Amino acid sequence: MRNITTLFLTLLFSFQMLADVSQSEKEALVKLYQSTNGGQWKVKWDLESPISTWHGVKLQDNKVISLNLDNNNLVGEIPEEILNLVSLQKLDLHKNKISGTIPSAIGKLKEMKELNLSFNKLSGTIPASICEMSNLKNLELYMNAISGELPMQIGALKQLEILSLFNNEIVGEIPNSLYDIKTIKTLLLNSNKLVGELSSEIENMTSLENLSLFDNKMNGQVPLELEKLDKLKEMNISYNMFDGFITRDLAVLDTLNMTMINNKGVAVLLEVNTIKNTAIASED
Repeated sequence: MRNITTLFLTLLFSFQMLADVSQSEKEALVKLYQSTNGGQWKVKWDLESPISTWHGVKLQDNKVISLNLDNNNLVGEIPEEILNLVSLQKLDLHKNKISGTIPSAIGKLKEMKELNLSFNKLSGTIPASICEMSNLKNLELYMNAISGELPMQIGALKQLEILSLFNNEIVGEIPNSLYDIKTIKTLLLNSNKLVGELSSEIENMTSLENLSLFDNKMNGQVPLELEKLDKLKEMNISYNMFDGFITRDLAVLDTLNMTMINNKGVAVLLEVNTIKNTAIASED
């Protein structure tokens, strides 16, 4: 009886090992391999082996749920076929040499929770369809050449905790909808070309712990509502064109103590008025 049980378990295990993903998902993975010069990857795939053995691929119920190929020398573009990985929850292509644009219909990946395409050579805009990823928690696109404005409906990402877009060429104003994301903990938009004011509605971001708008072209009053963010531990909004009044607490919280660029292109420090607890700009 034991021999029969052992044989059954062996056959069951073997069957599970042979079980594989659908043809469309396999084709999507192979297309990614071909489009990003798979033969030169640091850790290559053996296309003749079961997909469950491929580096960075995680399966669940014979569906690809995670694809982690960070720092693996991917060179090329993200193929449209990647949208066939409909169960994908995590896509991490950080620190490669991927060029081209983010697929415009990437929002079809409804199960996505973590999307990290940072430290590549991506260009073009952030697709509006990304706002359809209602389960998204982490969106990291920093250190690319992404341009255009932030999607107006970005506030639809109600579960977003990390938005890291620094060191790109993003222009325009921060969409009002962004301030509606109460779950966001890390907001890094520094070293872009953002303009306009920082809305007082930032007080809605009650989970915010780290805010960086450093090195943009934003202007207007520094919202005192920042003081209401009890969880805010790190902040750098310097090297913008903000003006007006600040409190001592905000000046201390900012990494560079509110060093701004005035309309003459000169760096000025907002000095706290200890009497009225406000600030004036010194251009000495």
